[in-house]
Amino acid sequence: MNIFNTILIANRGEIAVRVIKTAKKMGYHTVAVYSDADAGSLHVSLADTAVCIGGTSADQSYLDIDKILHAAARSNAGAIHPGYGFLSESTAFAERCEQAGITFIGPSARAISLMGNKTIARQHMVDAAVPLVPGYDGDSNDDSVLQKEAERIGYPVMVKAAAGGGGRGIRLVREAAKLVAEIASARGEALSSFGSDELLLEKCIEQARHIEIQVFADQMGHTVYLGERDCSMQRRNQKVIEESPAPQMTDALRQKMGEAAVEAAKSVNYVGAGTVEFLVTQSDEFYFLEMNTRLQVEHPVTELVTGLDLVEWQLRVAAGEPLPLQQHEISLTGHAIEVRLYAEDCDNGFTPQTGTILEWVKPTGEGVRVDEGISKGQEVSPYYDSMLAKLITYGSTRDEALRRLKHALTQTVLLGLPSNKQFLLRLLADPTFVEGKATTRHIEENILVQQELSEAANVSQDSWALAAVLLSRTVGASGWRSTGTLRWPVRLKQGEQTRDFFVAQDSNQYCVEDDEANSLTLTILKESSEHKGQMLVLSNDMQQAVNVAFGQQQILYVDNGSETLNFQKISFSEKKAEEELGANLVAPMSGRIAEVKVSIGQSVKKGDLLIVLESMKMFQELTATQAGVVSEIYVTEDTQVDVGVPLIDIEQEEKT
Repeated sequence: MNIFNTILIANRGEIAVRVIKTAKKMGYHTVAVYSDADAGSLHVSLADTAVCIGGTSADQSYLDIDKILHAAARSNAGAIHPGYGFLSESTAFAERCEQAGITFIGPSARAISLMGNKTIARQHMVDAAVPLVPGYDGDSNDDSVLQKEAERIGYPVMVKAAAGGGGRGIRLVREAAKLVAEIASARGEALSSFGSDELLLEKCIEQARHIEIQVFADQMGHTVYLGERDCSMQRRNQKVIEESPAPQMTDALRQKMGEAAVEAAKSVNYVGAGTVEFLVTQSDEFYFLEMNTRLQVEHPVTELVTGLDLVEWQLRVAAGEPLPLQQHEISLTGHAIEVRLYAEDCDNGFTPQTGTILEWVKPTGEGVRVDEGISKGQEVSPYYDSMLAKLITYGSTRDEALRRLKHALTQTVLLGLPSNKQFLLRLLADPTFVEGKATTRHIEENILVQQELSEAANVSQDSWALAAVLLSRTVGASGWRSTGTLRWPVRLKQGEQTRDFFVAQDSNQYCVEDDEANSLTLTILKESSEHKGQMLVLSNDMQQAVNVAFGQQQILYVDNGSETLNFQKISFSEKKAEEELGANLVAPMSGRIAEVKVSIGQSVKKGDLLIVLESMKMFQELTATQAGVVSEIYVTEDTQVDVGVPLIDIEQEEKT
C-alpha cells in the first residue's frame, strides 16, 4: 500500500477543480499550484493549500517539472495528480516523481512511453493483435519518404504528430500537391505543443465514428472496461460533443471493442485510468487510433452512466487498493451527453479569445452537471487552452439527456468575451446528430459548409433594440427633440454589421427606430440598480429574461438564452475610418507571431496567407480580406501581440 495524505494537483482550470473536490471528499489534503496568470483562478481558492510557481506561459509554469516537484516538497505532498494535458503523459515527469518518492497518480513511466508515442504504440498493437489503421510509422521523417508513403497508402491521408494528442499536430491531406505544406505546418504545431516534430501517416477512414473505451487497471493485474464514449462530433480533430453509450452501439460490438481495449492495456502492464481510442466504420469494423494514458476531458459521461467516480478510482488504485468492481459488476444505465464551452469567436474562424468574465451563471436542474474552472471577474489569459467549462446532462434515454442539455445551455450565461454557446446549440439541433448518425467529418463537411456562421447568426431585432436602449443611455444631453419627443441617436456595431438607431423614452418604455424607419416598442419591466445582470424585458407582448453586462470601450454583452452577443457603441466618424481600414489585418487574439508569410510591396489576393499566429497552443492562419499590395508590416516572427494590435496594412493596387 502507498500511504499518502496530501495530494498536489499539477494542473489548472476545471480538471484541477474536479480532482480537488473528490480528493477532499475522500479526506485528503489538497494542494494547488498556480502561475502568475492564474492567481485569481477558482482552483486556487478551492484547494487547502496553494503554491505559486510563477511565470505565465505553460513552459514557465505547469510544464516546469522542477517547479512542480519543488512545490510538492514545500507542501509535503505524498502524491501528485497530473490531470490531463500538461505533464499528464510525460515519461520524464512520472520518472522524476518516482525518484523523489512521490506517488504519481497514473500509469508507469514505461506505459506512458510505450503508448504516448503514436508510432511506438502502433508497433506495439501489432503484437497485441489489435486492428490498426493502414499507415506509415517508420523511422524516417524525411519529406520525400513521407510523400512516397502517402502515395502507397492512398489519399486522403492524415498527417499526425507522433507525440500528439488533443487534436493538435494533425492535418487532413486530400491531394499530393498539398502534402509538403501540411507536413511543415503539422511539424511546427507538434514541436510547439509536444516538444517533438516526429510525424506519422495514417489512411483517412471516411465516414467513420470515433469511439473510445474507458479502461481501468489496478496494481494486482486486474483490468476492466467501463463502456464506451462516442466522440465523433469534432471540429479540426478536436472533440466538441461526447456521449455515452454510443448511439447505434450493439452489445456484441461493445464487448468486442472492450476486450480489445483491455488487451491493449494489459500488453503494457497498465495501471490506472486510460482510454483506448478507435475509428469505427459504417460496417462496424474498428481500428486502433491511440491510447491516452490519463483521465479524459469527457470522463464525466462515463461517470454518469456507470454511477462511479473515476477520480476516486484513480486515488484508490494509486494507494494500492484493488479495483472496486469486477467486469461482470459494471453496467451502463441511461444516457449522458457532454459539450465543451470554449472562449472562442465562432464567426471568425473559431479563434481563441481572452478577456474578463463579467458574468458567469451556470445551469441547474435535474440531471445537470457542470465542471467549471472559472468564476465571475476572472481573467481569461492567452497562455492556456480556451476551454472554460463542460456541461453534462443525464437522462433515462438519449432524447431526455439531449433535451436537458439544450435547456441547460440556454440557462448558461457567460458574458465578457465570445464563446461557442450558440454554435453548440446549433450542433445539438442538427438532424444528423439528433439521429445519432454523425461521423468525424460531419461538422467540417456538412454543418460548416451548409451556411457560414456569420450568416447563420442572424441577430434578432429585439437584441438590436435592447442594445440601442442600454447604450443610448450613455449619450445623455446629446439627444435632440423632434415633434416634442426626446430622441437619442446611437450607432451600434455587432460583428461586421454597423447600424444606426433613434431611441425615444417614456418612463420605462422605449421606442426604437432603425435606419430603415422600422420601429419597435420595448419595455424594461425589471432591472438591477447597476444596470447590469438579469433584467426582464417586454417586447411584442412577450416577456423575456435577459442577462447583460457592460465592458470597456462602450461594449454591451447580451445573453437572451438563444443568443450571446456583444454590441459596441461607436461614433459616427468611426464608421468611415473603419471602412477605410477594412483591408488591414489586426490580431484577432493575443498570441505569438509564428510566421510572417509576406513582405512589403508584395501583391496578395483575397484569401492569401499573411501571418501564422500561435495562441493557446493552436496555430491560426490569418489571411487577406481583399486583394492589394502589402504596404506595412508591423511585426516580426516571435513578436508577442495583444488582441486588436495592427499586424499588416494592405493598399488597393492602382489601376492603370
